[in-house]
Order: sequence, then structure tokens, then C-alpha cells
Amino acid sequence: IDHVLDGDRELREIEAALAIAEDSHDAQAMCDLHERLHSIDGYAAAARAGRLLHGLGFSAEEQHKPVHEFSGGWRMRLDLAQALMCRSDLLLLNEPTNHLDLDAVFWLQEWLLAYPGTLIVISHDRDFLDAVCTHTLHIAQGGGNLYSGNYSAFERLRAERMAQQSAVREQQDRQIAHLQTFVDRFRASAAKARMAQSRVKMIERIERVSVAAADPEFSFEFAAPDKLPAPLIRLSDVAVGYAAQPVLTGLGANIAPGDRIGLVGPNGAGKSTLIKLLAGSLRARSGTETRHPDLRVGYFAQHQLEQLDPAASPLDHFRKLEPNKGEGELRKILGGFHFSNERVFEPVGPFSGGEKARLALAMIVHQRPNLLLLDEPTNHLDLDMRQALALALQSFVGALVLVSHDRHLVASVCDVLWRVSDGHMAEFDGDLDDYARWLSTRERDYTRALEATPAKAKVAEAKVVEAKPVERAPDRQQRERERPLKQALRQAETRVDSLHSRLSEIERLLADEQLYRDSGKDPLQRLLGEQATLRNELVHAEETWLAAAGALERCA
Repeated sequence: IDHVLDGDRELREIEAALAIAEDSHDAQAMCDLHERLHSIDGYAAAARAGRLLHGLGFSAEEQHKPVHEFSGGWRMRLDLAQALMCRSDLLLLNEPTNHLDLDAVFWLQEWLLAYPGTLIVISHDRDFLDAVCTHTLHIAQGGGNLYSGNYSAFERLRAERMAQQSAVREQQDRQIAHLQTFVDRFRASAAKARMAQSRVKMIERIERVSVAAADPEFSFEFAAPDKLPAPLIRLSDVAVGYAAQPVLTGLGANIAPGDRIGLVGPNGAGKSTLIKLLAGSLRARSGTETRHPDLRVGYFAQHQLEQLDPAASPLDHFRKLEPNKGEGELRKILGGFHFSNERVFEPVGPFSGGEKARLALAMIVHQRPNLLLLDEPTNHLDLDMRQALALALQSFVGALVLVSHDRHLVASVCDVLWRVSDGHMAEFDGDLDDYARWLSTRERDYTRALEATPAKAKVAEAKVVEAKPVERAPDRQQRERERPLKQALRQAETRVDSLHSRLSEIERLLADEQLYRDSGKDPLQRLLGEQATLRNELVHAEETWLAAAGALERCA
């Protein structure tokens, strides 16, 4: 708590001056300093720091521990709390959610919405940006453009702007081509030389509109697993942990193909421990754990990037996975993850975090797992890569267990939430919005108790820890009935999206005037034929989607 209080520099300056005044028995100085302390609400500073620490996941006891006893991720939270403690006019936050769990992200979002100053934040969490930002500054190609609205509004406005710029640029190109034709024709004519020169000046005066470059698209997909047995894993009254102390007890669950499970709960509650149990990295201390013989796990750990060999190249990593495959085949696989040319031969040590994460994901995808375990896979991924991961996971036919503070990813791919807390795991009855509301209610109870007395806050915190969301016992038969219907619905949605994307690309190509000249007849006919075929396929795909959605609704 002392580290956080250091964020209020004026408070610390007044406290230091007050100590000197008290030592010298300077009554007037003490009176003036106490007045200043009152004016900055200094007497409530410790309570304010306590609220910040509690919101970021620190218990009442942890708030008084030495800083050096915390890990790097928790120290990042302490530094964030120190920045929030500063009574600032301008708050600069660079990836503030990277070391937070969902509980803390929801709390930070609410805190920032009440912040009275100006906030400038860099984040790859689109839902977080949508919630806290009123403007979006897009920096690209050595410049920046400020858009009104949150991130979703920016995406829409930028797409419109790119379309307008493209149309204006095409119009300018046609105008310049027309003027240049006259110049080329009459430049050598003495009678029309002045007119030709006039048109040269007209061309020079045209301010060319630069077409906004679209961000490079990235996409990939998980190959279908060789086998999809059910259930993949069955847990019955399982306890798991480290050394002599279990972290989680009473675990009971069945995981089958098509399951989409998001793990929520505060950091340190045992989410990663549960993931390690499912991955086979930890063994059950008691209870029954049954793993199907055909189970094939793809596991992305929190510290997955540290397991890459920094001296080895991407090609070297794949050679270890597939020693019998040739270089050309391996390079083709790597090319699908944007590793091409000389990049496949370079050591991965100097690679960026995003490039290393792409390589780690490529290695997992290539193993054709039927159970995906992803523990904070987005920490080093930009927005485009996160979107590509979400689309790939939506069409994955195996089972998925996901831990992520990226709400957009969790909401996009998970059908059910498991809350891990207080040594237990249970299904949460609701979606992420329900979870956020439940957390907000819990935080208000704690804040009211803290404002009453600090002593009552400890009691309130204990009660908060004991509080459970409204949870339901899973209806296994209902979930078994819904699973193939949900899978069919996801596959239909993916097909419809793919067809819409290709049709949009064909429409863009058909807008090219060059295509309608004599030399373009063959490509034109091919595009028109493909367009007609895809439109028919889209009708059938949408009918399939409607049928799947109706079947799922009737089943529910």
C-alpha cells in the first residue's frame, strides 16, 4: 500500500514537510500543512489506495506485504495502481489489461469511466476500448487520423473512408489519363503546344488522394482432428495442486467434442492449475480422472513463448515436429502463418512477441488436436491476429477450454463459463455481461463497508470471497442434445461468412473497368460464373443456418 500511495506525490511531499514541522515544533507550519492535507483529501488516501488494490485483486492481507514478494505480473498491477492513485489531469496507459484477469479488467473499466481527466490508452482488447474510449487515434504509415467514437465506430468509419478515398482516387486517375492523352498527342504540335502545356499544369495541380492501405489480413484454420471420441476427459471428485496443499478440490466434469468452455475467476484462484490438470502436466491427487485413449491435446500455456528455442528458426521447430517431411512442405505450412522467404531460417530469439505467438499457435494447429487448452493466448497478439484466432476457434470441431482476459474472444467462442474460485469450480449461470454485473454488485458491497470503517472492510472482503454466483448443476442430457446442433450452427455461420467475404471480393474485382475491355473477357466470364455459383451456394448456406438455428431453439 506504501508503493501505491507513492503515486500521489503531493501527498508524500506534504507528509514529509509535516514530519519536519513536527520535529521542529512549528505550530503554524503544521496548521498550514494539515489544511493542505485536508484540501487534497489526504486523510482518506489510505482508504483510496486500499480500494484500488482491492479492485486489482489484492486481499487486505496482501496490501501490507513487501513488494519484492510479488511476481512480475502482480508488480505490474501495483504499478498500475500507483498510476491510478495519482490525482492527474492526463492518464497514459499502455496495455493496462495484459496482466489482469477478467475480474480486474471489469473493475478497471468501471474506474476509468468515472475518471474525470483525459485518458490515452493503447490496448488490443476491443471490448475494453469500446467501453472506455470516446475517440480513436489510428496511427499508420507515418501519420495519424483521429476518429470520433469507440473502436467499433472507428472500424466502420475507416471502412467508409477507404471506400470514399478509393472512389476519388479512381476518378482522379481517369481525369489525369484523359489530360495526359491530350498532352501526349499534341505536345509536338506548335499550334497546340500552349494548350498541351496548360494541361500539364492542370495535372500538376491535382492533389492526389492517397488510398488508405488496409491492414494486412491474417487467417488460419484448425485442421479436423483424426478422431473425436466422447467424452475426451471425465473428472469425478478430483483434487489437484502442488506440494502438500491442493489448489482445487471436488472437481467434476465431462468434456466432449463441441464443448466451448471459458474459465473465469480471479488470478491465483486456480484456472491455470485446472488447465494443467486437463493437459496432463499435473496429476490428480485424489478422485478419478479418465482420459480417452484417442485424446490429443493442443496446449498453449501462459509462458508458451519461453518454451521456444531462441537459437532455432521456425523451420527448425517444425522439423522437430515433422522430421519426415521435406523443407518445401514445411515452408508451405509456415507460409500459412506469414513466415516466408528468409524469415523461416532466422532464429526466433529476436522475433516480436506476436511473431513468437504465431509460431507457437502454428505448432499447436499442426498437431490436429481434439482438445484445445488455451491459457491467455492473446497477450502478444494484435487485433487482427485475435480476430483470426476467434474465427478459427469458431469453426474448430473439437473441445475448447479457454482462459483469457479478452472478452471479445471469450464471448465469440465460448458457450459456457466455469467459475474457478475459493478452491472449487462450478458452472456460472449466465454470460459475461451477467458476470460483470455480479462482480459490480460485489464491489459495491465492499466499497460501502470500506467507507464505513477499514475494520469492517476486512469482514466484508471475507464475505465477498465466500459469495458465490447463482450456479446451476449442468444438465448433461440437455447439453448432449444441444452439442451437435451448436456445432452445425457454427459450421453454417462460418460457411455463410466465407461466402459473403468471397462475393464482396468478386464485386470489388468486377468494379475494375479494365476487366470489361476485350482482353478481359475470359477473366470477366470466370468471375461472373463464380459469382452466380456462390450466390446459389449462399442461399443454401443461409437455409442451412436457419434450419440449425431453429433446431437449436426448439431443443432449448
